[in-house]
Amino acid sequence: MNIELTEKEFRRLLDLVYVGNWVLNSARGNDRFADYDFLQEKLFALCAEHDMNALITRWYGHVFPSQAYETGGIHEAIADYEDAVFFDILAEELARRDLDDSVSVPEENEALSAKMEAYLDEFEQHGIDNLVLDN
Repeated sequence: MNIELTEKEFRRLLDLVYVGNWVLNSARGNDRFADYDFLQEKLFALCAEHDMNALITRWYGHVFPSQAYETGGIHEAIADYEDAVFFDILAEELARRDLDDSVSVPEENEALSAKMEAYLDEFEQHGIDNLVLDN
């Protein structure tokens, strides 16, 4: 299979592959999906052919994203996503707890949706500063 990409498209593809592999493997410890690691390495190895050597580092015969790549903004994008997901899940879980609702889909339940929106508004304004846990 051949895919023709511009340099910019290739660079964006690297970001997509890195983020995807991060989502799939970052929390798996030693039980990683090796085929995704292999594909990431295969694509990042192409950087050497496209004058993108700053994006890679070599270690024991393998190619990895460089520290410059990893600190160049990609993890900020991942963190933004993680924050959004965290607050969405937290808002839904708290709303379900408050309404004793564990089944309905938020889009089909006005009360659940409204309660979630209230929590999301609070989180947007204050983060978790006002969150209190009682034992």
